[in-house]
Amino acid sequence: MDAGAIARHFGAATIDIEVVTETGSTNADLLARAAGLRRPVLRVALHQTAGRGRAGRSWLSAPGTALTFSLAWHFAGPLRELAGLPLAVGVALADALGALAVPVQLKWPNDVLRDGAKLAGVLIETQAAPGGGVWAVIGIGLNLLMPDDIEQRIGRSVAAAPWLAQMDRNALIAQLLSALADNLGQFAQGGFAPFCARWNRLHAYQGVPVVIIDRGVTLHEGVAAGVDDGARLLLDTAAGRIAIVAGDVSLREA
Repeated sequence: MDAGAIARHFGAATIDIEVVTETGSTNADLLARAAGLRRPVLRVALHQTAGRGRAGRSWLSAPGTALTFSLAWHFAGPLRELAGLPLAVGVALADALGALAVPVQLKWPNDVLRDGAKLAGVLIETQAAPGGGVWAVIGIGLNLLMPDDIEQRIGRSVAAAPWLAQMDRNALIAQLLSALADNLGQFAQGGFAPFCARWNRLHAYQGVPVVIIDRGVTLHEGVAAGVDDGARLLLDTAAGRIAIVAGDVSLREA
């Protein structure tokens, strides 16, 4: 991949684009520089040696088999206004992948599924901006191919998108970046509310019995009923409907 080629496909000079052969974590790279950033930055790594998911989990991939990148984006408002950002990013990815003939669904709060297995994950980390507002570093890992040894190390079935692996990687990254930029601009204006119905249409577990787990302990069980305008998961339990805020909890099918 090449930063200049991605920029040409993207067609706008509003985002700085970087491509590196290898790094520990593109999220960590951008967070370390957040205080000095002046405009959005996309950092793409051909291979990450210390990629991370939620709750400190490792993101495993082999060189050439996945897209791993982070986008640093400035939001003028306070951190509390970013509730729902991971879900909005999921909607943006779903839109872009659907346009590329890869239909997907979404799992609360930040996974993209294909045929019920994880195709992509989102990790968002934040840092206060010196001039006000917040820098959000949006890390994305998207499986293109899934070697057997990687799947065995992960320990569960994982999705891939071989069709996308045949595309020009520069054009693919640019198309994903375009969808992200458009939707992040919309999120900055209206928060998660404009995304709520779109997310619910893509909800993989709508009407499905699920459990909510925190570090191996079941906190709640019930039927998933989508999300509300605050990006909270709505769960119909034996005691009535409750709303769950995303944290380090995990959703599993019952």
